[in-house]
Amino acid sequence: MPTDPCPVALVVGAGDYIGAEISKRFAAGGHTVCMGRRNGDQLEPLAEEIRSGGGDAHAFTLDARSEESVEEVFASIEKDIGALDVVIFNVGANVQFPLLETTSRVFRKVWEMACFAGFLTGREAARYMVPRQRGSIFFTGATASLRGGKGYSAFAGAKFGLRAVAQSMARELGPENIHVAHLVIDSGVDTAFVRGRLKEAGVEPDQMPEDALMDPRSVGEAYWNLHGQSRDAWTFELDLRPFRESW
Repeated sequence: MPTDPCPVALVVGAGDYIGAEISKRFAAGGHTVCMGRRNGDQLEPLAEEIRSGGGDAHAFTLDARSEESVEEVFASIEKDIGALDVVIFNVGANVQFPLLETTSRVFRKVWEMACFAGFLTGREAARYMVPRQRGSIFFTGATASLRGGKGYSAFAGAKFGLRAVAQSMARELGPENIHVAHLVIDSGVDTAFVRGRLKEAGVEPDQMPEDALMDPRSVGEAYWNLHGQSRDAWTFELDLRPFRESW
């Protein structure tokens, strides 16, 4: 094991927005940041941005649906970089299909990405954290984690399942001094994907009221604050939404 005591964070599903901002926030807080996605080479610009700002970042090719891939990446981090202090599962899989157009292949794929992959990630994190009796495991949820919307049977089914996995893990691992939390992102986040969806619906994002969309940096800050909580007042579920959001 390396002798460097710098804590290590792993972001599974380190995309271009929320995952990127979580990674940058933990790097700014002094963590060595490991980032995984299916096309790991796409993470190199983000890793270089973090390094250029004085942080330490490592990019990994990781298919979170594959037990073998998850095990290999975790083992590599623990062996070559350091002990994982926090693991964040941030895989999305947000798709919308009318029920009669939702094929079994689509439903299964979305479940694998947004639920099964979360189970694999959380279980592997626990394997390393339980013997050390410390760590944080966080899961990114969505509005669909709490209620199924029209056209979202696959996405809601997966996100409901992920929330249940997180609840079970929190009850089991809390006594082991491992903080498990589920974050409900109950809003449109200011990303190219969301802006495209809004335009398709006839809404011009640039004409929306200020702060109507959630800034990914604010989400990253929420994860950082959650990780810093005292264990006598741990939060399991944290819901985030702009002040204008109707709920």
